[in-house]
Amino acid sequence: MIDPRFYEALGPVTVRALSPSGEIGGDAEREVTGLAAAEFAGPGDLCYYEAKGKSATVLAAAPAACIIQPAMAHLAPNAAALILSERPRALFARLAASVIRPRTLGATAIDPSARLEDGVTVAAGAVIGAGAHIGAGASIGAGAVIGPGVAIGRRTRIGARASIFFALIGDDVNILAGAVIGEQGFGVAGDASGLVDVPHLGRVILQDRVTVGANCCIDRGVFKDTVIGEDTKIDNLCHIAHNCEIGRGVLIAGFAGISGSTVVEDGVTMGGQVGIADHRRIGKGATLAGAAAVFQDVPAGEVWGGFPAKPLRKWLRETAWLSRKAAGARDESK
Repeated sequence: MIDPRFYEALGPVTVRALSPSGEIGGDAEREVTGLAAAEFAGPGDLCYYEAKGKSATVLAAAPAACIIQPAMAHLAPNAAALILSERPRALFARLAASVIRPRTLGATAIDPSARLEDGVTVAAGAVIGAGAHIGAGASIGAGAVIGPGVAIGRRTRIGARASIFFALIGDDVNILAGAVIGEQGFGVAGDASGLVDVPHLGRVILQDRVTVGANCCIDRGVFKDTVIGEDTKIDNLCHIAHNCEIGRGVLIAGFAGISGSTVVEDGVTMGGQVGIADHRRIGKGATLAGAAAVFQDVPAGEVWGGFPAKPLRKWLRETAWLSRKAAGARDESK
């Protein structure tokens, strides 16, 4: 469910009004009030469904309307209406703004509806949006921006010029200067009209005692949440993309980048400049050496390194073998 603290519903709007020139099957007068991922869509929701090849399965949900390719229409038998398109994701991105929009900041620096508990300190130039809740003893740095509906726990420290939107922040969290929490991640779809940004309608959740380094970026989820577990420590200049799940007690050194929908289990350690591809799983207690480029799942407890990353001893053996071969080739050429 999309969190109403952060997003405003604009409906109801009929399927025909959403797509006046589109090809519609079923009840074109069905009203749409929300947006959802296909597998969780309810009777008032608009969703899209892209099924590929042999993995195509029938959609069990019963949404108000489903955007789907004509050849796949039989896979959404429970939808009240179908909007037929060869590029469902792109059309969904274009129609979403007619159903739901993100809440924005008002005209005052500290909105009258924001709730600040006892002992909160707010430095010069900070902005706090409508419905935000700041816990007792928290501090908001100079020029920081706290978006509408954001909840910040007790004793949490927000650094100068940090930006926090669409987020729930726990107790005793430390967010350093310039960090950007909850902005839209990188998602692009295309059709005959060109490229369009895919809306992100989820949140960021930082659990208790998390540290986020200076100038880090943590993107909100597309529909689900981006979650950072308790006691995780993130160095400066790191990026965590949408829908990632980072476990408890994870250590992430500077310049690391974690692509979307990746799961990092408890107790993982990452060296500087580690890069992880999307939809990967890094097992509990694993270690990734500095500059490792991870394109595969990493089993629990293993140490990986290299480009592409592999078990560290294997990578070191291969690197040593390659070095010997290169040295031999140089000797033969003399």
